[in-house]
This record gives sequence, structure tokens and C-alpha cells, in this order.
Amino acid sequence: MSEVDALTLNMARRLADGEQIYVGIPPPPEVAPAPQPKPAKLDLNTATTAQLDDLPGVGAVTAQRILDWRTERGPFTAVEQLRQIDGIGESRYSKLKDLVTVR
Repeated sequence: MSEVDALTLNMARRLADGEQIYVGIPPPPEVAPAPQPKPAKLDLNTATTAQLDDLPGVGAVTAQRILDWRTERGPFTAVEQLRQIDGIGESRYSKLKDLVTVR
């Protein structure tokens, strides 16, 4: 009982038949919240205008430009091809590159 504070126990209290008092049991360990799964990357070759519009830095106009590029040139073969789209500069590309993929 070296780790138990005996002053917090009521030593004078009578116990009922079958009652149990646990002394010196450490509290249960705190359970860390489960890590949130990363959202799946958006496939540039199947994404809709609405899905692209939800990406940071992409509005309706840029989303339509991405779809137009895909329609005119065929499927994307690399995420880096986003740089070829008017309105997607280095800054916007750096925000998007980890959120999209090409399958």
C-alpha cells in the first residue's frame, strides 16, 4: 500500500457482505483517440466539376479548365500536368499536388 493514500480511505466504514473495495489499483490508461484516416486523393481523370471545385484554391472556373484540358488532351498521365492549365501557377499547384492523383 505504499502508493495508496490511506487518508482518503474510510477505514471505519462497515462493509456489506460480498462488497469489495479495491485499494491501490491504478486508473485505467487513457486511450488516445484513433487517428483520422487521410481523405482519399481525388483522381484527376474521374473527378467531376463539383469535386474539383471543393479543392482549396480551385473555383468553378479552374475546375472547368481542368475538365476542358482532360477533354481536349485525353486523360492525365501525371499530376504535374496541372501546371499546363491556365490559372494554376506554382503556388496553387503546391496546394493541390498532395490532394490529387492520376490512375
